[in-house]
Amino acid sequence: MAPTVHPHHHAGTGTWSYVVADPATGEAALIDPVLDYEAASGRTSTASVQALLDYVHEHGYRVRWLLETHAHADHLSAARWLKQRLPEATLAIGEGIRIVQATFRPIFNLGDGFPVDGSQFDHLFAAGESFAIGGLQARVIPVPGHTSDSNAYLIGDALFTGDSLFMPDAGTARCDFPGGSAQTLFRSIQRLFELPDDTRVFVCHDYGPGGRPVACETSIGEQKRANIHVGGGIDEVQFVAMREARDATLSMPALIIPAVQTNIRAGALPPAEGNGVRYFKTPIDQL
Repeated sequence: MAPTVHPHHHAGTGTWSYVVADPATGEAALIDPVLDYEAASGRTSTASVQALLDYVHEHGYRVRWLLETHAHADHLSAARWLKQRLPEATLAIGEGIRIVQATFRPIFNLGDGFPVDGSQFDHLFAAGESFAIGGLQARVIPVPGHTSDSNAYLIGDALFTGDSLFMPDAGTARCDFPGGSAQTLFRSIQRLFELPDDTRVFVCHDYGPGGRPVACETSIGEQKRANIHVGGGIDEVQFVAMREARDATLSMPALIIPAVQTNIRAGALPPAEGNGVRYFKTPIDQL
């Protein structure tokens, strides 16, 4: 069965969020929602995620799942804000989040009081776990390599790849974050390439390389043929060499410090201190 997919582009971070709905029942999932954040002022805004929620209300969808493909490093998640407004929805991520939390707790000196068991989320998906959105059957496909907790979600005939695959002319995600591995990412992508060629593919980011309009949808067949990093028969050795050389030239994402601190908390901002103000910590010479 084919879900109805509504993409929502967040221009500030190049992120695609999605409303994925069962047209027969009106049940839906929201994937990778974004909280607006201005680094210069430290101010947050909910304008972008409110537009996503308005779309849900306009179409009468009943949101059952708030799905994170991983703990993103390039934008702050709005999942916690949505959970407060959609309490019946289950906020979920892959069980690899425990590894990510354990990795970053000492980097940000969050202390033993910060749990690294994933309990900030309602549900942690196991590899291959199945779930439903109305009459739509969905399956979790782990795609580690970019991060330890990366998952793709196959919902009906639609695959949401997170940061594993981008549009074919943009390639693949970087693998130089803590816990990343180019070899692991290559092998993860090969699992995705086992899906039927006509599987619709929806990416999490696009920046319009070469000046083309931003896009979000491709297919497994197109990725296998034309992805500039991993398509056309490129083997693991070639991919790893390319990916590691390219990653060595990349700067850290502009929002990695506030994003990771928020996203390992399931979209919750750090707790307020004694003066009632929330603060992000900036580790020096650590990332």
